[in-house]
Amino acid sequence: MIHPEGMLQRRSAEHWAGRLYMRRISLRITRVLSTATAITPNGLTYLMMLTGILAGLALIVPGLTGAVLGAVLIQVYLLLDCVDGEVARWRRQTSLTGVYLDRVGHYMSEAALLTGLGLRAADLFHREGAHAAWQWAFLGTLAALGAILIKSETDLVDVARARSGLTAVEDSASVPRSTAVAKARRAASLLKFHRLVGAVEASLFILAAGIADAVRGDLFFTRLAVVVLAAIAVLQTVLHLLSIVLSSRLR
Repeated sequence: MIHPEGMLQRRSAEHWAGRLYMRRISLRITRVLSTATAITPNGLTYLMMLTGILAGLALIVPGLTGAVLGAVLIQVYLLLDCVDGEVARWRRQTSLTGVYLDRVGHYMSEAALLTGLGLRAADLFHREGAHAAWQWAFLGTLAALGAILIKSETDLVDVARARSGLTAVEDSASVPRSTAVAKARRAASLLKFHRLVGAVEASLFILAAGIADAVRGDLFFTRLAVVVLAAIAVLQTVLHLLSIVLSSRLR
């Protein structure tokens, strides 16, 4: 079975872009790779990591070109993220190493993209006589740190439970015990603002800012995007930590 039962139906298990279009593409690529090549699932995961990092580097390219390259590379990154698991299940080569590399790949790629956004906003290839505005690079790095911490907070739940001899947490345990926090969590879930720091959403947000900047002729919207993503990352880091501590996930 290429997809575990119910995976495509569970929102927490599958990205919206996967459900909407990418799984239709990835299954065709997986069939070819599984039957006509010797590439391993872990090899595909390494390619996924590389593509995600290159997406962050692409954002340094001035003008709309950099934003387009970043968005396209993130789509390739998403494709590889789908294909590596599909090939592993097709060939029955699933492993703990593959799961670990997949998580590391997500950490590295999202951090690279947000850091690249900060460097893009800093205007490294500035006009003669101007200076790079490094405060924007700092904000991009802050957003990247927040994205890593958010993922770490989730993954460390399983680490804490495993070290205490407990099984993996059930989805129902994610509901906060505090009524106020539960309401805040539902509101955040409805608004979905936290998704903007994810690789796919962030790349599209950056592309939109790049298009607006191309029309305006400066970096106003790219710099605004850095502020927005840094603020979301910091806020979500705190709120996500509270939602975990105040839920039953650590019990």
